[in-house]
Amino acid sequence: MDGFFKFFERGTNFRTEVIAGLTTFMTMAYIIFVNPAILGTEGTGLPVSGVFFATCVAAAAASIAMGVFANFPVALASGLGLNAIVAFTLILGLGLTWQTAMAAVIVEGLLVTIMVLTNLREAVLNAIPLSLKFAIAVGIGLFIAFVGLKNAGIVVPDPVTYVKLGDFTQGPVLLAAFGLALTLALVARGIRGGLIIGILLTGLAGIVFGLVPLPGSIASFNFDTSTIGGGVLALPDVLQLSLVPVIFALFMTDFFDTMGTVIAVGQEAKLLDEEGRLPDTKRVLLVDSLAAVGGGAAGASSVTSYIESGSGVAEGGRTGLTSVVVGILFLLALPFSPIIEVIGRSIPIPGPEGQDIFVSPVTAPALIVVGFLMMTAVRFIPWDRSDEAIPAFLTILTLPLTFNIAYGIGFGFISYVLIKLARGRPGEVHPLLYGTAVLFALAFVAPALQGLLS
Repeated sequence: MDGFFKFFERGTNFRTEVIAGLTTFMTMAYIIFVNPAILGTEGTGLPVSGVFFATCVAAAAASIAMGVFANFPVALASGLGLNAIVAFTLILGLGLTWQTAMAAVIVEGLLVTIMVLTNLREAVLNAIPLSLKFAIAVGIGLFIAFVGLKNAGIVVPDPVTYVKLGDFTQGPVLLAAFGLALTLALVARGIRGGLIIGILLTGLAGIVFGLVPLPGSIASFNFDTSTIGGGVLALPDVLQLSLVPVIFALFMTDFFDTMGTVIAVGQEAKLLDEEGRLPDTKRVLLVDSLAAVGGGAAGASSVTSYIESGSGVAEGGRTGLTSVVVGILFLLALPFSPIIEVIGRSIPIPGPEGQDIFVSPVTAPALIVVGFLMMTAVRFIPWDRSDEAIPAFLTILTLPLTFNIAYGIGFGFISYVLIKLARGRPGEVHPLLYGTAVLFALAFVAPALQGLLS
């Protein structure tokens, strides 16, 4: 196993990889319940039980493939944002059947796969300047921390100021604050497995104080496979001109979200070379693109690389065994869903203007700590060079505030090109970066153009 996964070469061991895999799984296990909740929204026609089964199986297959084929410590599962596009834009908005919507996901995944096989996706990844690669990693760190604060209820929406401090009189928020303090203390003391220990102790405290219920049962073996293959059968229905903009939106989000995740996780794992490139990038990107196809075929929406993998990397995960462990745990989650629900469940609490908000107090603290660990790459950005620092700053700023990894990367690309041109240094920009910046600019202005034309 050491020879296959290169434990010694990457400074890790079997025990560390298993702990890392368990940590990653615990921080992304929420998707097992969130994905069925989104795709199974009233009116989509997708059965919640079927999406649950598809989510676990698709995530397991993709994560194990990433570990075995690419030997990279990133896990995969149905992408948040991508599943919202499927549910609310394709199905409820355009009135497509869920089968046709999943077929659109398959087509998008095939397009990305073609780009990988022709080396175009890897070329775009390698064309990104080093300063922007570090900025993407930092921006995603802030994004993850913000998600953690939101999931903890420590930050809540506000109609005037957009965000404000949460209500610390609420038990779940106090539990999350306790979990954050505990996890930070464990990590600060350099305790191995600090993140997973923090999750487990926070969950135990929640049970003791009645904030987290005991599981109603240990296991359930009633599996619903009704979504499997629905998208494949509907492929002929998706080949229509009116769906091109939607498929393009899925494509852009999947394409650049994965790039940001790969860069961020690779940086945290210290697997990037001196030019910020990841060895065997093509294998990583190929698994990711085929995972999107598999997710659509299974009925789980597009499966993509998860930035929560940074939590496992923070625990020392450096090889594909981390991903394999995550995949196995997704399979084990199938019958033990009652226990998983206790750890990753969302709890409703009163929010601003009488609207309930949902918090995940057990896992949210780990995400905040992961955000801190990923932000440390900010020291590698050349802040004394404005033509490199300004695009990096805009990337770091807009990525979490737009709540979209692809948008943050887009702002960085566009500003990088414009500033280099303004300084009379067009030769310092890779040709592919020009093309990508133009595509992002078109994507940003497309809604306005559509409004003018209509």
